[in-house]
Amino acid sequence: MKTLERLFAEKLLKIKAIKLQPANPFTWASGWKSPFYCDNRKTLSYPALRSFVKYEITRLILEHFPQADAIAGVATGAIAQGALVADALNLPFVYVRSKPKDHGLENLIEGELRPGMKVVVVEDLISTGGSSLKAVEAIRRDGCEVIGMVASYTYGFPVAVKAFKEAKVQLVTLTNYDAVIDTALKTGYIEEKDIPTLNDWRKDPAHWGDELK
Repeated sequence: MKTLERLFAEKLLKIKAIKLQPANPFTWASGWKSPFYCDNRKTLSYPALRSFVKYEITRLILEHFPQADAIAGVATGAIAQGALVADALNLPFVYVRSKPKDHGLENLIEGELRPGMKVVVVEDLISTGGSSLKAVEAIRRDGCEVIGMVASYTYGFPVAVKAFKEAKVQLVTLTNYDAVIDTALKTGYIEEKDIPTLNDWRKDPAHWGDELK
């Protein structure tokens, strides 16, 4: 029986939400060069897969965080996923902006949370964890308790693991880098010769490909 991590990895690879280009690296918004790109927002365009993500995140919340009073999505990637999950759980939903709106009420959190609420944050992807944990901080400043986070995918970078530990946030994910790479290799999505490049990048993603910048 396949684990959830491998099953979801297969589904992401099937719709080409995972891009592996060791010979032609991507440039992330952070400026990092990367041979790997995950765009799991593509799952929203496939109804069966969209439902799979919704129900699996819902199941993980019921399993790990059954005391949740509300769901918060991190803008913009997890707004849709978070709203779908909140609907499945029949819980209030809010989303957290990366920065306050520059007009109107200048909200950082869109929607309504009551002080003391136990909130689960839904995220689409974890890289360094910076933007995800900023959302956690905003919710805590609003007087609520963040009891955990569920994300579709994580790269598992040590910097993120450390940041989540320091912020005292339990992270649960549908899949991860190791499961994706293992599944990609077994299905012929990548070749054995690509693994050393990917491993080098994973060790030091901030400086990998400096000569390409």
